[in-house]
Amino acid sequence: MGIVAGLDSSSESTRIVVCDADTGAVLRQGYAPHPPSSPEGDPQAWLISLGEAATGGLLEGVQAIGVSAQQHGLLTLDAGGVLVRPALLGNDKRVQAAAADLTDALGGRAAWAEAVGAVPQAAQPLAKLRWMARNEPESAARVAAVLQPHDWLVWQLLGRPARCTTDRGDASGTGFWSAATGSWRPDLMELALGRQAALPEVLGPADPAGHTPEGLLISAGTGETMAAAFGLGVGLGDAVISMGASGSVFAVHHSALADSTGTITSFADATGMHLPVVHTLNAVRVLRGTAEMLGTDLAGLSELALQSSPGSYGLVLLPYLEGERTPHLPHAAGTLAGLRRESMKPEHLARAAFEGMLCGLTDALDVLRGRGVEVHRVFLLGAAAELPAVQAIAPSLFGAQVVVPQPADYAAIGAARQAAWSLGVQQGVLSPQQPPLWPAAASQTFEPGAEDLGVGQAVRQQYATVREQTHPGAFAPPSA
Repeated sequence: MGIVAGLDSSSESTRIVVCDADTGAVLRQGYAPHPPSSPEGDPQAWLISLGEAATGGLLEGVQAIGVSAQQHGLLTLDAGGVLVRPALLGNDKRVQAAAADLTDALGGRAAWAEAVGAVPQAAQPLAKLRWMARNEPESAARVAAVLQPHDWLVWQLLGRPARCTTDRGDASGTGFWSAATGSWRPDLMELALGRQAALPEVLGPADPAGHTPEGLLISAGTGETMAAAFGLGVGLGDAVISMGASGSVFAVHHSALADSTGTITSFADATGMHLPVVHTLNAVRVLRGTAEMLGTDLAGLSELALQSSPGSYGLVLLPYLEGERTPHLPHAAGTLAGLRRESMKPEHLARAAFEGMLCGLTDALDVLRGRGVEVHRVFLLGAAAELPAVQAIAPSLFGAQVVVPQPADYAAIGAARQAAWSLGVQQGVLSPQQPPLWPAAASQTFEPGAEDLGVGQAVRQQYATVREQTHPGAFAPPSA
């Protein structure tokens, strides 16, 4: 088909991959950092970074570009297409009260879950609009259109046309688009902003956003999570666990999941399917904190943990160091239980940290399983996935094959794959229902044996017993 590019504009940098549209082989790569911007940012800096990443003829011969970008950013435009204010990005803590106000304004968590598949959160553009209306009324009064980072970048690449576009994936993170119905909820935007504003057209997975003045095809684009999933090649039966300081667990599913507790956030993906997501507040921060306590680093903690045995001699760490979202324990602290003379050794504490973190993530995975989401493989992302202790312990706790992909720019690769799909449809060689079949990500796989599964169940039972004793009833299953 030709050559395509995928660019990923994250919160920290722009990464570009140039790929063969037929095989997915990465031909060239580019990178440029962004200036620090949390919790607000200058979108013009993203364009400068994009230009720097594309220097040296990187895009020569490219026929189509896909765009991935950081999710949940809010860009507000006035009637002339000028930014009203700097972009509001990420989990802006100033917006937390606005999210709580909105939850009550529609009648509670269940009402929001039914409306758009997600309870208002500070990260969402919805809550940021409410914050603007309350705290910057003059700016809010100028808002004529609302975009997210990927939408804005696509609009810029196309020469700022009259039509603005987005895709299902990014739209599903706004708080005013329903993954279940595939439609905007302008009434919810009005609830937040106090009035209507223009929203971008939501494109299908293989639809083009348009062509640049030079004739370069720009595909629909999507959010980073959706692009990374597409780049990894995950499908039905696959779950992805991303381990940063906090954690997220998502899986490909055939339908949106409404959850009256708000535990599940119902995103759409980049292929026409759905990506229900469950978040935890505590993942690698648990390991880092334990490593500091023991005077070592993550590699040293992993080595220590493997000197212990499953169950950590009865030592159980509930990893709720920052409170927790899953289960909903916002004011909890971590708990260390099962202290006996024989368990008070560094290696047992080290293993309890790994088991506690992974049991917490397995609890989140089980929320999805409990709603009928099939999980046969679990992809582990993040630097901690490379730790031998994680690779040794995770398969038995997850009860599934664990896949650790080699580090790569998967969001940019997913954006490039989308560009290849759109280009192929335009050329008449691909169907809008079938993306290009690029090879799966290079990875290591770890299989749980029959004996491992029994050991894992015992460790999880030990963990669950302490969890229920410490926080009775905290882990009630979500409602349908």
